[in-house]
Amino acid sequence: MTQQLDFAGVNDQLPPQNIEAEEAILGGILLDPEATQMLADTLVADAFYIQAHRDIYHAALQLAREHKHIDLLTVTSWLSDNDLLTRVGGRNKLASLVDRTVSAVNIDGLAQIVMEKYLTRKLISAANQILKLAYDESVPLAERLDASEEKIFSLRHETQTDKSVRMNRDISVINFAEIERIFQGEQEPGIATGFYDLDALTGGGFHPGELIIVGARPGMGKSSLAHQLAFSIAREYNAPTMIFSLEMSGEEINKRFLSSESGIEMIYFKSGKLLDSQWEVLGQAVADIHEVPLIIDDSTGSTPLQIRSKLRKTIAQHGQVKLVVIDYLQLMVDSSSNRLTQMIGHVTRELKLLARECNVPIMLLSQLNRGVEDRTNKRPMLSDLRDSGRIEEDADMVLGVYRDEYYSPDSPDRGIAEVSILKNRQGATGTIKLLFEPHFTRFKNLKR
Repeated sequence: MTQQLDFAGVNDQLPPQNIEAEEAILGGILLDPEATQMLADTLVADAFYIQAHRDIYHAALQLAREHKHIDLLTVTSWLSDNDLLTRVGGRNKLASLVDRTVSAVNIDGLAQIVMEKYLTRKLISAANQILKLAYDESVPLAERLDASEEKIFSLRHETQTDKSVRMNRDISVINFAEIERIFQGEQEPGIATGFYDLDALTGGGFHPGELIIVGARPGMGKSSLAHQLAFSIAREYNAPTMIFSLEMSGEEINKRFLSSESGIEMIYFKSGKLLDSQWEVLGQAVADIHEVPLIIDDSTGSTPLQIRSKLRKTIAQHGQVKLVVIDYLQLMVDSSSNRLTQMIGHVTRELKLLARECNVPIMLLSQLNRGVEDRTNKRPMLSDLRDSGRIEEDADMVLGVYRDEYYSPDSPDRGIAEVSILKNRQGATGTIKLLFEPHFTRFKNLKR
């Protein structure tokens, strides 16, 4: 279906196009049976400015999909059979395209020109649609802004060159060079978490493009762990990390960091009754935290689209983001919907694609099913992920957090948290133990 573009109100200027390039492409296709296959993945029919040219190119694409020979005769026959031959200008039009074309040698370069003109037309159309949105006060401003951003982002995505199809030998060369840099100490194997046992199991830490699920029952400390990881990585690499908190406010999260940094228990912050000796320590903690490039967004009801927009803006303003934490999955969907499973699957899939697009690990926190409470062994399993098997499917890594003393106050593992790697596409699974200090909401490495 031909896409209708909006060119209203552009000072009556002729939309960008290159008719000569379009004709040369079609002439090349009619001369070279292989030309259509060469262009099929990069040149779309809508890119042609002239309707007749779109019809002719569409005929060639259809013949290619049916694995039929493409030349002047077969294209003419297809157009005739589909009652389009007269509309494109008849046999004389097709013959003139062949007569004016020498060869198909530069056809890919011509296709790039035509695509650039097409995308410029789409940009003009998007700008006009955004202008109309700006005037439409019947729609809430937030919705108009989101719609406007999406129009630009989707257009930018179209302009990115498709690099997904590559020769295996070329990928091998890239991998060899990366392995060599890691071996020589010029590149880290992953984004170190600060927990050496976790880094050992994950092959050096987290990796860009991963979707990491952290699942636990309430009270296990999953939010504290994820927030601490974001803080530690931001400080260690002096690079931005982001926390999208749909439940806790930025002030609450910051108090946890202040408690962890200062060694002052949270209860003192809540009561405001600090000892004289604690004020200087707290002031130093505030100063230390001030230097850490951690960004907190505590908007409620964030969607993958909104997170995508904010992440891209942050990368543009502050540089590559090292880690994104989203706390938590079930707050991103309508829990009363009868389509809950599909909605959760949509969110995890979108976040996985976002991790790859922005080349950043995304850590998504998730609740576990209440059925855990009915088991004797309450340690998390993959099957405990709440509401959707798609969570497990889309995740590159799944971490489960468990504290035995929560269920058994007399447990010999008091003060110990278990972090289990339940799934790991890039490495091993297993369980590590960390020291957990609830009064400061912080985790620490156990002494070796």
